Amino acid sequence: MSEQEAVETEVKESTEETVTESAEETKDAAKETTETPADAQAAEASAESVAEPILEDEVKKENEKVGIVHIYSSYNNTIIHMTDLTGGETVAISSGGIHVNADRYESSPFAAMKAANAVVESARSKGFVKFHIRVRAVGGVGSRVPGPGAQAAIRALARGGFTIGRIDDVTPIPHDTTRKKGGKRGRRV
Repeated sequence: MSEQEAVETEVKESTEETVTESAEETKDAAKETTETPADAQAAEASAESVAEPILEDEVKKENEKVGIVHIYSSYNNTIIHMTDLTGGETVAISSGGIHVNADRYESSPFAAMKAANAVVESARSKGFVKFHIRVRAVGGVGSRVPGPGAQAAIRALARGGFTIGRIDDVTPIPHDTTRKKGGKRGRRV
């Protein structure tokens, strides 16, 4: 038997001895930590007191439906579009032009309020209780100020009885833009 084989066998024997010693020590520790029946009952009682019952309010919070209301407000129309949190599924959509007869009233605060009320009713019937608002103007080369219907739409949504999370302005702002319409000398009236 070579020296290397002898060293390997010694290592194997020593590891087997340490494994058996540690197993005996754990058995001794288990014997020492055995509990009396009274101690076991006290431990169970404390475990029960830690596990509190789930309240109805907590269950409701878990099942709350949250959406996002996208308000696009220009000087020609106001469009209110409610989606789920991912933005992938449309919950309700309405525009100012649906609720008025004349084109010139599409962007009015009254039309925006009517559109918002229609979205509120539809969202309430589908079980939504909370939403975030994203306001968008035309942006880009157009106006970066929302039209007159945005404020009225937000007020109507707030009066709908929902919990409002955040209100964000998501108007697209160019970082070096395309050429604005109107030509070199602008729009000549």
